[in-house]
Amino acid sequence: MTNLPSVDVAAHLDSLRRYARALTRDEAAADDLVQEALLRALERAGTYRPGGSLRAWLAGIVHNRFVSGRRRQAAEARRDQTFADFRDTSVEGDQEHAAQLALVAARFDALPAPQRAALHLVAVEGLSYQEAATALDVPIGTIMSRLSRARAALRAGEARVPTLRMVRGDRDDR
Repeated sequence: MTNLPSVDVAAHLDSLRRYARALTRDEAAADDLVQEALLRALERAGTYRPGGSLRAWLAGIVHNRFVSGRRRQAAEARRDQTFADFRDTSVEGDQEHAAQLALVAARFDALPAPQRAALHLVAVEGLSYQEAATALDVPIGTIMSRLSRARAALRAGEARVPTLRMVRGDRDDR
């Protein structure tokens, strides 16, 4: 009846959730996004081409559901950005490694959505450039360009990054 191998879909749930969290920056919203995407995948199972990359096809559905949701929210709310970065960037003590990771995470979150999506699919999820291009429905050259710009922004620190401030426990003048 459908072309969609149900056993294989379950194998990609963790990957889909990670990708959705990278897009939404919120765990609950990511779970909702994955649920919507899986429902869409079941509804459109006939469009899956046997022999194609199921992972890339599912990631493309997650991406498209995310983009559609953002467009819908923007039209309803009439605002430029539909979500905020609530990442905790506080660091305790002399944990330089944790501070560096927080800085990289903040820079990653500050990347434009197309660059962030491409970088996540290739660097975190391990998709090939072609699979990422298929998932995002863009030419492979666009993926390569977005990756190059994203990596350069992370190295140079060009992405807008919230400044860290020192908070001391012995003072109550905050």
